[in-house]
Amino acid sequence: MIRKKKKYKRPLQPFEKSRIEEENVLKKNYALKNKAEVWKAKAKVDYFRGRAKELAKKPIEEQEVLFRKLKSLGLEIETITDILDLKVEDILKRRLATVVVKKKLANTVSHARQLVVHKKILINGKVVSSPSYLVPVAQESVISVKTKQKKSKPAKQEAPSQEEKPTEPDKEKEEEVKQEGEEQ
Repeated sequence: MIRKKKKYKRPLQPFEKSRIEEENVLKKNYALKNKAEVWKAKAKVDYFRGRAKELAKKPIEEQEVLFRKLKSLGLEIETITDILDLKVEDILKRRLATVVVKKKLANTVSHARQLVVHKKILINGKVVSSPSYLVPVAQESVISVKTKQKKSKPAKQEAPSQEEKPTEPDKEKEEEVKQEGEEQ
């Protein structure tokens, strides 16, 4: 069995007040479940920065591959310095829940997250249930909310009404009433 690696690193100093306050603001503004989601976004930014540092000395053609990938995610990247200037908020703005709010398919980010988790959001007709999904620009226009369709019921044949056909317990009650009436 292959063991999966974590997609983030915990902070080195666990009780740094300024970092905790920043993370709490991000967690609230982007309706994140826990701090690990902030750390995952930070890990992605760090990955992109590392790739940019590696590609800084390479030819422009190789750099263009990374630029195209980041542009397709909706990040405004023109040069290596733009990649080095990326912030966690830039990644969080491209998450599915945030894009759903931006398109006004939900009232708040929390509402959007709930719609995504409850499988009410469709991208290109397919359900996406991960609020951390980074939405490419090409798919942004095909996001929609699943509408509830009422199932049509087949036409039933008319069954005999209750008055016409008494049930077994009703017959017994009628016989008891008749017997009591005859005794008096």
